[in-house]
Amino acid sequence: MLHHRIVAGAVAAAAALTLAVPTAASAATATHRAPSHSSTVSYTASNAVIPNPERGFDHTTATHYRADGTGYTPLDLATLRSYRADGVTQIVRVFYMEKFVDQARLDPAWLKLVQRDYDTARQAGVGVITRFAYVQGGDYPYTAPYGDADLPTVLGHIKQLTPLLRRNADVIPTLQEGFIGLWGEGYYTDHFASDPSNPGVLTEADQAARRQVLRAELAALPGSRSVQVRTMATKQAALGLPSGTAGALTPAQAHDGSAKSRVGHHNDCFLASPDDFGTFLSDPLSLDQDYLAADSRYVPVGGETCTVNPPRSEFPSASAEMAKYHYSYLNLDYNQDVLATWGDAGMTETAKRLGYRFTMTKSTVTTGRTPSVSVSVRNDGWAAPYNARPVQVVLTNGKRTVSVPVRTDVRSWQPGTTVTVSAPLRGLPKGTWSLALAMPAAERSTAGNPDFAVQTANVGTWDAKTGRNQLDQTVTVGH
Repeated sequence: MLHHRIVAGAVAAAAALTLAVPTAASAATATHRAPSHSSTVSYTASNAVIPNPERGFDHTTATHYRADGTGYTPLDLATLRSYRADGVTQIVRVFYMEKFVDQARLDPAWLKLVQRDYDTARQAGVGVITRFAYVQGGDYPYTAPYGDADLPTVLGHIKQLTPLLRRNADVIPTLQEGFIGLWGEGYYTDHFASDPSNPGVLTEADQAARRQVLRAELAALPGSRSVQVRTMATKQAALGLPSGTAGALTPAQAHDGSAKSRVGHHNDCFLASPDDFGTFLSDPLSLDQDYLAADSRYVPVGGETCTVNPPRSEFPSASAEMAKYHYSYLNLDYNQDVLATWGDAGMTETAKRLGYRFTMTKSTVTTGRTPSVSVSVRNDGWAAPYNARPVQVVLTNGKRTVSVPVRTDVRSWQPGTTVTVSAPLRGLPKGTWSLALAMPAAERSTAGNPDFAVQTANVGTWDAKTGRNQLDQTVTVGH
């Protein structure tokens, strides 16, 4: 695309800018305060799968720490980098803590292993959706005792994990609740259901114990991060919410820092049956379905499929539900029998549209008394981002870089909508400046890493070295 040069007089308090004109003679007539002009550039949408952070297909991994200290398989840097090369930017990591099921103190050696995993993921540019659990289920049917830990042990472990979680929040997009039951999925449990042989029936005491676990996890995380629960009823019971749209987050409540705004959902039997094997628990089921459709606009939703169940598990139905429930991620490894029915086209479409997919449509630079740049961005994905990140207009002149913050919240860029954001261009030093749109990570530790920045779905705009989206606009100040 052609660059549109903008020429200004000497920089004053207003730093007035004027559009360049095609001839030297006319350029020489530019006055100190020129009339307002504008230059607009349109962008071409890309059809590629864009490997952006905190969205898309994931690989799910598990590691163990058994009673004798064996079983831990560290993350491998080369493997994680190969995932990223294939367009996968995050994993679900389940840390099984068999050794600690009846042990109050976590081993420092184990904590170092977990820290090393987060360091490896950070180096690879990969996020780690995290879950802690005490026991992995075997073959069905499952019978008590199951082998999970009691409430005091769980709460003590969460307290000890707090520094680790806060230190590594930059690479933990969200935390799955875990801890309770087989796989940490909250169902088959020795201590959080009064009758372990009938774990689907929960007393108020059971609910109170589960509530303590969820609140402890929210307290352990920085306020910028969320916890995903296995069923909608878990969130509703913990926070005293009704099912149906009456209990779901409203736009006014979204991202307000409350517990309600920080609890999302993961469905690990997506598409398996009418109630997804006990995921939807309301009567009628439509109450939980309506609840999730509304709540998921503002919190993370992900999971995995678990059995072939046509026609619901086939792509037309699956894609409609992923859009309805605003899915941000899905396990690429399981269930592959389900995913195989989607075909290459369905899998590619899913890889494109899980989570957000931002496409720039145009930018406009306006000059005169109040110079500014505006950029229009359409979200072609199935969800909005669930974590905050800054939006910036970045100007470079070959020697210097200036970042202008844009007042917006990417979490409000809902699917199917176009937003137009703008920023002033006052007070620039003399020179010719190229413009770019940047959406880096919010945390200082990853803010300068392009792997954690957002790439728009456009042709020819991404600068992989800087993690910026070039606007093909230039500004010249001070001729």
